[in-house]
Amino acid sequence: MFKCDYKNLRLSFNEFHNLTKKNMPEYGEFCLLELKDGGYTAGKWYPNDHGKDVKKVSGEFVRGLADTISLKEVKRWHSLARYDLTNCLEDEDVNYINLGVEEEGKNNIQMEGFKSCDEGEYPKQEQYCLLILKDGSLAAGRWDWWQEGVDGGFIYASALASHDMEKVWAWMPLSSDKFFEMEEESERQRREEEELNKDPEVDEKLFKYGLDINTYYEKANEKLREKYPWATVNQMKKAGLWEIVPKHGKYVFGQDQGNYGGMKIVEDWKDGSTAEEFIDFLCEYSKKSVENSDPEKKFKFGMDIEVYLEKAYQNVKKDYTWVNKKMLNKSLHYDIKQINGDWEFVRRYKGDKNIS
Repeated sequence: MFKCDYKNLRLSFNEFHNLTKKNMPEYGEFCLLELKDGGYTAGKWYPNDHGKDVKKVSGEFVRGLADTISLKEVKRWHSLARYDLTNCLEDEDVNYINLGVEEEGKNNIQMEGFKSCDEGEYPKQEQYCLLILKDGSLAAGRWDWWQEGVDGGFIYASALASHDMEKVWAWMPLSSDKFFEMEEESERQRREEEELNKDPEVDEKLFKYGLDINTYYEKANEKLREKYPWATVNQMKKAGLWEIVPKHGKYVFGQDQGNYGGMKIVEDWKDGSTAEEFIDFLCEYSKKSVENSDPEKKFKFGMDIEVYLEKAYQNVKKDYTWVNKKMLNKSLHYDIKQINGDWEFVRRYKGDKNIS
């Protein structure tokens, strides 16, 4: 690889251009941008008037998916696409590279402080960076982990096109922006939530029967069985699983809504303040699921799956006269099996051992 020491390398950008019609980048050209607020970023130029004879320049610099810099934010631009640093980087004595002729008084910009993914140095998530690629060219992109601590890349286009970290020789962060600041705020909230949940408070009225959610399901099930004698906890949980989890420093009854920005999203129950109220809620919440699990209605034709398959086949045959049983058996197989103590209709795809 290159012999130059990236840690001591400084790049001088000496060919900045003002925003005039005759002095704009080529269509799709990637550029370093000096912003009017004093910050620096980069983007690929897409004019609105490409191929048209207009007096006023309009367009935007694209950085990624829903990530653009409008022309009114930009003070000057400098091409990244017109340079090949290979020869300079192959010289171990080089620590300063001019991009264009360095002239006094032209307000040139120097960039330094490069790091290397190959050395285990990675940007922060969503950080927008200037890149030196391993082919000697310059680029830029927003850092994103594909797999935390294993693989990542720098996104640079709206279709999520990216420079894989394996192709990047060195990188340095450009100015902060709203996407990076949002990620930093999310990370701050994640750390704060993690700290709060290390020793969560317990509301004695709400968690009168302890912190095992199954205790509350069992008590609710006892109530349901007065009207629905076939009711089981498993049937109740089909309506949607409730858990006891920490949130904002205290335990709550909640439902997992997945993850967003690396933080678990929990929708907590807010319709009461006592254990009895939550148990009553569980009864009402899962009642429909239990009603639909009445074995006398569910298996009204018995426990032989072939009876149900034959009836289904006859129904299909009414609309699709050309269908035969062999065709229906090619992809799916059905059966009646006991799952967690309850009898269920199950299916699996041909060649798949798992059932659903």
